[in-house]
Amino acid sequence: MHPPYFPGVKDKRLKLILQYDGSAFHGWQIQREERTVQGELEAALEQLTSTHRSVIGSGRTDRGVHATGQVAVADLPDTWQPEKLEKALSAVLPKDIWIESVESTSPDFHPRYDAVRRTYLYHLGLSVESASPFRRRWCWPLGKPLDEVLLAGAAEIVVGEHSFKSFAKSGQPERGDRCTVFECRWEPWESLGKTLRITADRFLHHMVRYLVGTMVDVARGKRPLEDLRRLLEEPHGELRTSPPAPPTGLFLHHVTYPSKSSAPPAPRSTPESSSSEKPSPSRKPDPK
Repeated sequence: MHPPYFPGVKDKRLKLILQYDGSAFHGWQIQREERTVQGELEAALEQLTSTHRSVIGSGRTDRGVHATGQVAVADLPDTWQPEKLEKALSAVLPKDIWIESVESTSPDFHPRYDAVRRTYLYHLGLSVESASPFRRRWCWPLGKPLDEVLLAGAAEIVVGEHSFKSFAKSGQPERGDRCTVFECRWEPWESLGKTLRITADRFLHHMVRYLVGTMVDVARGKRPLEDLRRLLEEPHGELRTSPPAPPTGLFLHHVTYPSKSSAPPAPRSTPESSSSEKPSPSRKPDPK
């Protein structure tokens, strides 16, 4: 038996840490007649509480992008305890969404606008094994080696505060195009290739995918390393990025909050709006 919904019972805010395989979703945000992660979560909560419950996420991942550390909140009647909700959602959600944890949080906690850093991972398949049907859904299966010195050098150039206008799909003039990248490095991905780990205070639309696509072309010898530096230093110039990397390799991995917001733990290891998301006048909007 699930706790019933009683009109008039005081709501409380619950924070969810979730993972999902983005292959069959048209992104996070609800879209009419399309399957989305937010849509599945809200449908599940409506099934459990017999009333519509809005879900707010920390970031709007695009179609085909995955998550191992998405953070979301929903306001539910006080009769719902975190452990009960975790079990109930696990029972009704589709198998490509997994609720890692549920906990109570402050009523004014906002997973998007309170975030101070986000970390994305991008898996690059360099071995022939990355083309396996059990791997290719979660990487860019290039299937051949790259110049790892050039790949590392390209990542180093990205660290720091820059204009990433050249690496954005669409302009965001009201929010600016400057981002501070705290870390950007390529790490081994099992025996299959490399993983880009990039952490920043904000990300522009498709920013990581354009960065990866350009870095890969540098490491293939198709364009000079200096192009990456010029794209960051001359965002209004004529030089253009390489095509974006496919969404299949991209994961929203972790979201960091100030300590007062009770940051979630780092996600467990696994194989980019509704009116309720509008910030209060006193809260600075997250530029993503």
